[in-house]
Amino acid sequence: GLCLLVLRVFIGVHVFLVSCALPDSVVRRFIVRVMCSVLGLLVRQSDPRLRGAGARVFIANHVTPFDHNVVSLLTSCNTPALSGAPGFICWSRGFMELGVTGSRAELVDSLKEYSAHQGNPPLLLFPEEVATNGRAGLLRFSSWPFSILDEVQPVALQVRRPLVAVSVADSSWITELLWTFFVPFTVYQVRWMPSVPRRADERSEDFALRVQELLAMELGVVSTRITAADRTEHMKRLRHTSRLPFAPGGDLGYGTSARALLLGWPLVPPSLPGGAPEDVRVMAMAQQVKEVLPHVPLEVIRTDLVQTNCVDTTIANLLEGRVPFFPESKETGDLPAPSTSQAAAASGIQGSVAAPSSKPATKQFAKSSVERHLSLQERKRALYDYARR
Repeated sequence: GLCLLVLRVFIGVHVFLVSCALPDSVVRRFIVRVMCSVLGLLVRQSDPRLRGAGARVFIANHVTPFDHNVVSLLTSCNTPALSGAPGFICWSRGFMELGVTGSRAELVDSLKEYSAHQGNPPLLLFPEEVATNGRAGLLRFSSWPFSILDEVQPVALQVRRPLVAVSVADSSWITELLWTFFVPFTVYQVRWMPSVPRRADERSEDFALRVQELLAMELGVVSTRITAADRTEHMKRLRHTSRLPFAPGGDLGYGTSARALLLGWPLVPPSLPGGAPEDVRVMAMAQQVKEVLPHVPLEVIRTDLVQTNCVDTTIANLLEGRVPFFPESKETGDLPAPSTSQAAAASGIQGSVAAPSSKPATKQFAKSSVERHLSLQERKRALYDYARR
């Protein structure tokens, strides 16, 4: 791997010089594509007859920092620089500088003006705005790329390589480039899809959602409503909780659940010190369930979590009686002092549940089926009210 890395760094310099010296043409794309194969960058395409079939805007999912370079090996296209300082680095990476530093509305106006000139190459845009590994789902598409023209052409990208994961979260483009040189090969699969026109009176948000669903079906993944901002916030939480002994979490794109993210629960990192990562993760989720349902034995919660691997499913199983258990019957004086979150949950439950009788609620298992059903509905409403807050 190290020998390949050193050798390919020198070859990569020659590839860069050749791509800068030759004008954009079929000959240049062929030569650079052959030289990239020596670097271990293999590009394959399907349905090339659909490529550039009158469309002026290509819409693609975002997998690596070099997606626009790969597509430009197959057809002439430009990708505007949305972040980072303009200059040599931005130009050398193949981005188009528009000189727009203001709002998205100014960017859209500039791209509309660019697309109005028929001599300019088509635009290649990534509505996800951040790269993901593309194996679980698509991030929610931003609507601004669909405000430029009334017809777009989706492009499905898939990347695979041996030994090393593609598009590791929080890695820089330099790190991704070095890993590409280190591994034997990286295969890019580009699938051209038919152009999609805007429907009559269709908003840009609905147009974006429709194209996202089509791309998700083509890739065989889920079309999520998780935005790039949610992903950024998740990564901040992971960095913040990386040194905590316990951090409850679930599973979403990069390892947390959308509901946990929206409810503000701490998120669990991939590995934590002080024990096996899987055991620590199950214990963290069990503590989270225990805060919501303090009368359920911890061992019962852990056993169900091992099977479901989901906090929400385990809570639903316990509330709906699918998991049998005997409630813990400790006296109030013997119980430990509740935490802040437990106190908030308790106050929320007391404030949101109005019992039909004046008798205080008991933690003992009710003898009557009617009372048990009523208690179940009360706990459900209390849980929903607590989750909404």
